[in-house]
Amino acid sequence: MNSATPTADAPLLEMQGIQKSFPGVHALSGVDLVLQKGEVLALLGENGAGKSTLIKILAGAHRADRGMMRISGDPVTLASPAAAISAGVGVIYQEFNLVPGLSSWENIFLGREEGSLFVRRTAERKRASEIFEQIGARIPIDAPCGQLSIAQQQMVEIAKALSQEVRIMVMDEPSAALTPQEVDKLFAVINRLRDRGIGIIYISHRLDEIARIADRVMVLRDGKYVADRLISDVTRSTMIEWMVGRTIDDEFPKRSVSIGDTRLQLKKLRREPSVRDVTLEIARGEIIGVTGLVGAGRTELARLVFGADPMEGGEVWLDGRRLKLHSPGDAIRAGICLLTEDRKHQGLVLGLSASANFALPNLAMLSTLGWVRHRQERDRFRHYVDTLKIRLSSPDQLAGHLSGGNQQKLVLSKWLEQNSEVIIFDEPTRGVDVGGKYEIYTLMNELARQGKAIMMISSELPEVLGMSDRIIVMHEGRITGTVDNVGDATQETLMDLAVG
Repeated sequence: MNSATPTADAPLLEMQGIQKSFPGVHALSGVDLVLQKGEVLALLGENGAGKSTLIKILAGAHRADRGMMRISGDPVTLASPAAAISAGVGVIYQEFNLVPGLSSWENIFLGREEGSLFVRRTAERKRASEIFEQIGARIPIDAPCGQLSIAQQQMVEIAKALSQEVRIMVMDEPSAALTPQEVDKLFAVINRLRDRGIGIIYISHRLDEIARIADRVMVLRDGKYVADRLISDVTRSTMIEWMVGRTIDDEFPKRSVSIGDTRLQLKKLRREPSVRDVTLEIARGEIIGVTGLVGAGRTELARLVFGADPMEGGEVWLDGRRLKLHSPGDAIRAGICLLTEDRKHQGLVLGLSASANFALPNLAMLSTLGWVRHRQERDRFRHYVDTLKIRLSSPDQLAGHLSGGNQQKLVLSKWLEQNSEVIIFDEPTRGVDVGGKYEIYTLMNELARQGKAIMMISSELPEVLGMSDRIIVMHEGRITGTVDNVGDATQETLMDLAVG
């Protein structure tokens, strides 16, 4: 069995020989997994490696074709999500399952109410408060969940699982939208759960976090088991090699680009309270990293440059001419594009095909008298599929069925067809696996080599340090520091500037 050696007691969870196929796809091939009580197991792998399928089998959302499971030594058949919950399995997905208009305690007990309204309200509020206290979370218990921060909503999801007496908790990309301080609080909660004997399966693409929180790491690739080791016995480069199947000598590919003349100038851009008198320049072939804590004004700055929000003051200049940006259409025609932070809801129409998404902003160039020239659309899209190495089964594959990295490339393809000269990447690798990140970084380097001006907004400090020619740090809508000599900067340097 491919797993860590079990203790004398039965492991908390055993999954043996799990196989699962879908039409045309062999998702899992005889995968084994062991989880001990009070252990944090990091489950790693690229998008499409089989992690989600394995977890959905554990959660009762899929039935395995072959294989068996035991919880505390007892065989279990988890034929439905309700059966998994009854067996003590709780899953916190990256997309939270909360009703925005209900309070935290109402969400925690939704569907499990007992007794009269008055009795239920009193008992459930008390129980919710007790759970929040146990995990050290300060949540305004009567506030609608839609008004809570992402970190607070995550604590509500954890409390919901704990209210169901879970023994096994799965966390899928739990830190993807959190600030470094919020990640620290999340890890404090995980440590409390670990001390209570709860076994945790932690899925993340952020390898620096894995080293901090995990006891053991297990890697899948192409639906197959690759490795299972104590975290103390592996290195970051080893985990990357296991995931992608090859050695990546430098996580952030080097480039040699001559920085040219100034292309984009922002002069005293203002939209209170998010953006306050921001002035910066980006040159031809330059990658500017923009970072700061959540709420610093980074995304709001990008929206101003893209014409998505009206400016209250300031000027945007491109190649020596002042732009009048009243809408995204104005920015697109001027040669500015934005790859949004939320590509699934703001960058793509997930229910349309990949080729249709590519065509949407380019219909004027791909149509005659209102009729779309579908052959030209396919030919142009095929060019970008080859150039950007977009992995898809066919141009008709739905955008929602692509991996995170390929969705990002699809968004980029439609803007490159517009011949955009300024490209704004807002969190370009959020939710993207390590192999996909490398491809996106390589692509950004190539765009810089072509003379594009690139603004990269990111909360991942290693990414900012590894990819930027200069770094801009924001705090409460203002630039609090500019790092010109990136080679001498550290994460601590950036955090000092980010907290103002």
